Amino acid sequence: MDVINNAVLGDLLEPARKITAQMLRERDHSFSLPQPFYNDERLFQIDMQEIFYKEWLIAGMTCEIPAKGNYLTLQIGDNPIIVVRGAEGRIHAFHNVCRHRGSRLCLNDKGKVAKLVCPYHQWTYELDGRLLFAGTEMGADFDLNQYGLKPLHVKTAGGYIFVSLADNPPEIDDFLRTLEHYMEPYDMENAKVAVQSTLVEKANWKLVMENNRECYHCSGSHPELLKTLLEWDDVTDPRATQEFKDQVAACTKAWEDEKIPYAHASFGLRNRIVRMPLLQGTVSMTLDGKPGCKKLMGRIQNPDLGSMRILHLPHSWNHCMGDHMIVFTVWPVSAQETIVTTKWLVHKDAVEGVDYDPSRLREVWDATNDQDRRLAEENQRGINSTAYQPGPYSKTYEFAVINFLDWYSERMLANLGDTPATPVLRQVNQ
Repeated sequence: MDVINNAVLGDLLEPARKITAQMLRERDHSFSLPQPFYNDERLFQIDMQEIFYKEWLIAGMTCEIPAKGNYLTLQIGDNPIIVVRGAEGRIHAFHNVCRHRGSRLCLNDKGKVAKLVCPYHQWTYELDGRLLFAGTEMGADFDLNQYGLKPLHVKTAGGYIFVSLADNPPEIDDFLRTLEHYMEPYDMENAKVAVQSTLVEKANWKLVMENNRECYHCSGSHPELLKTLLEWDDVTDPRATQEFKDQVAACTKAWEDEKIPYAHASFGLRNRIVRMPLLQGTVSMTLDGKPGCKKLMGRIQNPDLGSMRILHLPHSWNHCMGDHMIVFTVWPVSAQETIVTTKWLVHKDAVEGVDYDPSRLREVWDATNDQDRRLAEENQRGINSTAYQPGPYSKTYEFAVINFLDWYSERMLANLGDTPATPVLRQVNQ
């Protein structure tokens, strides 16, 4: 039945899939995308099928499910997902869907269970997904082994949990090995989420990501963030000053002495890790630039580690400092609505009210996230106009936006099979 349903949906979207591939082949890579990529619901469904249902996504952090039976849930498009820690510390990921009549098994964002029990008819599953109990009502011939939970691919590295809904997800192991190395000083199994936020943005997910991928807008929009953030991603940034390069050189000596990884590591356009200094005299992304948590993370002794920036396309950016780290994930809801989650993590032994104040930890990025929300929403409103047409990116200030859309285009075309050309989609204005 799943095959039939997917085939029907595929037939309905097939004309739009062909048009999508044509527009991607014909687009100018130094310009923003044609309007339907930002507001057409059919194209949004294709985004979900070909990007969010096929790429690796960050489901959460291993420290969020520290013991056997701990679980977390998330929603990927129409798919409710459960991630649970089972026996011997192994982490499993499943569709959060009972094999009886399809009800969700776990209804809370997080929790702890001995078994996974459907609240509808009490079908009971082991933490590894095996069906243990379906009741005598199913008859003596009912085979429990045929009705285990449907699994997802799951991998962990450096405290991150990655999941993929794809049958054959893309290779990611090289990045995960590097991520494990770079996250070693943070000892993420001994971290915890101090506080988190969920923000709904009335904008397409690609606009949310495009906004994140440049700091062209920062000086006019982010006064709190610029109290600590230096906008350059690397000394190779064409805008980087000599003063910045000298600061990086001085910092890298201190990081080497403490055996803290820092060198730029890239994996195509999808993943990047690099440690960059913060503004001279600041050590953490707080309003005053001082540590947000007195107890440093992992084996770290020096709070002045700058910010290790981790990019994971299609949907995450991260800042890792000596005292705390921040994990951002983007979750598309519709063509013009996106959820952004932000998690602030500290050492698991840090005591709230003694070592850290959650409101102080989050104030810079609460302000920045809300500023970015307004920017993305106004961007969306303008794009919905009949006057919109793709506009040019700055190759110096917006090169990372160009990189993001190049990655998106490459993955979409590869996953679509680069179908033949047909007429362009009509504009959708709302």
